[in-house]
Amino acid sequence: MNRRDLLLGGAALTASAALPSSLFAAGLKKSPIRLGIASYTFRQFKPDQVIGFMKQLNCTYLNLKDVHLPMTPLSDVPALAKHYRDAGLELTDAGAIYFKVDTDEDVRPKFEYLKAAGIKSFVGSPTHEILPRVEKFVKEYDIRMAMHNHGPEDHEWPSPYDIEKVIRPMDHRIGWCIDVGHTMRTKTDPVAAIKMAGDRLYDVHMKDLADPTSKESQVAVGEGKMPVKEIFQALIGIKYKYFVDLEYEIHGDDPMPGVLKSFASMRKTLAEMGYSA
Repeated sequence: MNRRDLLLGGAALTASAALPSSLFAAGLKKSPIRLGIASYTFRQFKPDQVIGFMKQLNCTYLNLKDVHLPMTPLSDVPALAKHYRDAGLELTDAGAIYFKVDTDEDVRPKFEYLKAAGIKSFVGSPTHEILPRVEKFVKEYDIRMAMHNHGPEDHEWPSPYDIEKVIRPMDHRIGWCIDVGHTMRTKTDPVAAIKMAGDRLYDVHMKDLADPTSKESQVAVGEGKMPVKEIFQALIGIKYKYFVDLEYEIHGDDPMPGVLKSFASMRKTLAEMGYSA
């Protein structure tokens, strides 16, 4: 075991020790909130390192970015996806996948990629112009797309309500990936947005901010202003059946200390609500 492994192992023990022993008592219900990871968190690391991090977190739900499951060559995709599954991971989503060219020739290969990977849901960000074409492929391939909002800098989809204006009449397989951090930065209540999305909420990207208006103020979940408990309560209220994926965008070269703190905090919150995570 090298020094890095020792440090990470120590961090894991610290995160576990932060939970009061009473929270491990019998009687907690199985959590309806399933915590996962957006692999963008580990964008500077290789697939086997990502698998190691997931095992360290005792987390099996993985939303794969193409840096960890490349789209080309397509012939390699099934074996690469199988490598993650053989390690005990569930590939819950892919993405975010962007669509910027309004042609079948550009859109179809991305759905062929998802089909080859055996992934039935993805986080997507098409432009307004391309969205109708993407809807056609959502229907053809029977694959869900969770539309991702990216905050004030995003001229296409700043908040979940900008998405709502467009997708309501569209196929039900097109819904939301609500990024709670980006949502908060648009001065939108993420709890209200979750309730608005309802049964078309297909993914949640979780993060926390020390300053609700500043992208640069991201901190470990539980250390900022994000109303995590209220978000979990809202998800339970809408009978949310998908995943809450931590997307930790800071400290890209050494994310695990913040990731461990975030998971410990979220698990503690769920335990205090009466759930075992």
